[in-house]
Amino acid sequence: MVESAIVLDRVRGALLGGAVGDALGAPIEFMDLARIRTRFGAGGTSGFVSNRALPREVTDDTQMTLFTAEGLLRWRPGTDPAPALRHAYVRWLRTQRRREPPPDDDSWLAGQQFLYAVRAPGTACLRGLDQQLRGPRTPHRLGKPGPLNPDSKGCGAVMRSAPFGLAGFGPDMAFAFAGRCAQLTHGHPTGYLAAGALAALLDRVLNGTELTVAVRDTIAQLTEVTGAQETVAALRHAVECDAAGAASPERVEAVGAGWVAEECLAIGVYCALYAARTGDIRGALLLSVNHSGDSDSTGSVAGNLLGVTHGLSALPTEWVTAVEGHATILRVADDLVANFFLRDRTALGGRYPFED
Repeated sequence: MVESAIVLDRVRGALLGGAVGDALGAPIEFMDLARIRTRFGAGGTSGFVSNRALPREVTDDTQMTLFTAEGLLRWRPGTDPAPALRHAYVRWLRTQRRREPPPDDDSWLAGQQFLYAVRAPGTACLRGLDQQLRGPRTPHRLGKPGPLNPDSKGCGAVMRSAPFGLAGFGPDMAFAFAGRCAQLTHGHPTGYLAAGALAALLDRVLNGTELTVAVRDTIAQLTEVTGAQETVAALRHAVECDAAGAASPERVEAVGAGWVAEECLAIGVYCALYAARTGDIRGALLLSVNHSGDSDSTGSVAGNLLGVTHGLSALPTEWVTAVEGHATILRVADDLVANFFLRDRTALGGRYPFED
């Protein structure tokens, strides 16, 4: 059993690391590598890029991750998590269409004004949740196309799924819960199984498994799941690219672009493996965003993995404290630990009514 202080540091690191990666990648998400280098030099961006001084803005990746956490905090153990997560994601959807929560909304999180920013949310997430509003769709058994967006394997499910791996469920349950709830918007097996794989990987690392072993064990877990071939291949390719030599944006692009789920996960894993091998956490965060693909989502997933592996205390302090919503993210991380590891809901201060 990992000590509670270490768990707290790692859960804080996972959520804030994801937010840092998101904020680093957001301004260059739609730039190709050549343009990034033309603007910032051969090494690409070396830090936050923004027209504003502070805070450094996050996107829907961090927004939806926080609502995932809220859904888990409202979920009643022993029940299907999908309804609680559906309600949480619908609350996020409202933030994209309103300026403030409706008067009858009991969500503490929905009262945080920075979450109302609209920053290129994913089409599959919006379309899937609109369909959920018209009538809840129950996720199918893992390994088959889900009921909504059955052809969508974009990264919009994997980039929000870290909290499933930060609740101490164990890798099998973390995988199943994340995959099931990813089907609320993404029905392609790769789209939701990659989300499950991220959760299982985070769960293993949080509970003390060394990263390379956790990656190996997660790949082995996936090989037993119908429909996981693309995710398995992408993760194996990430491991091979890490073993092949010095890290570079070109090698990141050999792993993928990150627009689809398995490539987003694989890039995050590749960058986390680089940091485990070199100790260069700052460099790994920059590596995860300086490429031609979906820089904010790959930065988010890499940040989740770097944070859970090394803890908040190892992340660059000046980046962590500058990120938008820092205090809220920290509070949500602490609530996850209080609820799932300390079994002491008094720490939550009444912020999450346990009815949904």
